[in-house]
Amino acid sequence: MRRTSPLILGGGPAGCAAATLLARAGAKPLVLERTRAPQDIVCGGFLSADTVGLLEHVGLSASALGAHPITRLRVIAGERVQEMALPFMAFGLSRRTLDAALLAQAGDAGAGIERGVTLKMLDRTQRRVHLNDGSTLSGDTIMLGTGKHDLRGALRPPDARGSDPAVGLRARLAPSTHLSYILNNVIELHVFPRGYAGLLLLEDGAANLCLSVSRSHLAAARSPAALVAALARTNPLLGDRLAQAHATGPWASIANIPYGWRAEPDRPGIFRLGDQGAVIASLAGDGIGIALASGCMAASAWQRGGAEASARFQSSLSARTRLPLQVAGGLKWLAERPYAHGPLLGLMAHMPALARLAITATRVVTNPRP
Repeated sequence: MRRTSPLILGGGPAGCAAATLLARAGAKPLVLERTRAPQDIVCGGFLSADTVGLLEHVGLSASALGAHPITRLRVIAGERVQEMALPFMAFGLSRRTLDAALLAQAGDAGAGIERGVTLKMLDRTQRRVHLNDGSTLSGDTIMLGTGKHDLRGALRPPDARGSDPAVGLRARLAPSTHLSYILNNVIELHVFPRGYAGLLLLEDGAANLCLSVSRSHLAAARSPAALVAALARTNPLLGDRLAQAHATGPWASIANIPYGWRAEPDRPGIFRLGDQGAVIASLAGDGIGIALASGCMAASAWQRGGAEASARFQSSLSARTRLPLQVAGGLKWLAERPYAHGPLLGLMAHMPALARLAITATRVVTNPRP
């Protein structure tokens, strides 16, 4: 059995931010990442201002990575459209590019990086990680950053998902010239019963299509392709967008997303980062921001208090994300109910200052210290 500390499970934004800052402070963190090469995943693509600031805190520039600038929000409900300026500069950046840069930076800072590692189980009491190859690692500190994927031994409670939990779907699209023009500097949010879709341009000119739908909605359609085809028929402008693009890869999906869940303090030495610590509704576009903030906070807490600082860190992350998750949950509730679409678009049209305030309220506080 190998011993190491801190041991970071997951090489996404949360784990890499923690690893980079810990390594720069003289620690020897080890990151275990299940993928062998960078790839796009269901979540991510939108970087808000707080996310960009946190990236800069760990030493990366969204602009230098080629991120596509976004200045406006366009909400579409059926054939109704309302557009407004965002209260901050945002960017579109693929997780493939972002995660590759973050992992490379963590390695350059001195963190150990092991890729293609499949985690089997976490023993939180003994602070041991069992791998699929039969080996075991242990450490005084384990930072759990596996995103929305739960790990045996650290499962979130079933009631965190609700009776009809959300399913996340993502496709990478090659847009027509006209669609690229329509989406230039804009993020589109298409709202419909029991779900919504986000559409934006990435750094390489591809379009990122993310959907959040209820599990029952997907089950009734039987497949992602059939679901998208049905949505295109009942949502004309979404159908128009999809007719001007074609998928360049398979659908990625993740089921049973526990939107609104926040972790409370766990056993000593267990730090829950990113979506393992707080899961914000995806239409808020601040999941990567929370991931980076939690990684920075965890590194700062560990430097000052070691493994025993985990409880204080977790309480601070929970408190800091409470309001953003509540506001995002309210906006998600409105987006998924057709009778609320009129008031939602009316708010944007006639009270833009209040709409901008609601958007700002979904941002996590960016102070990297807990």
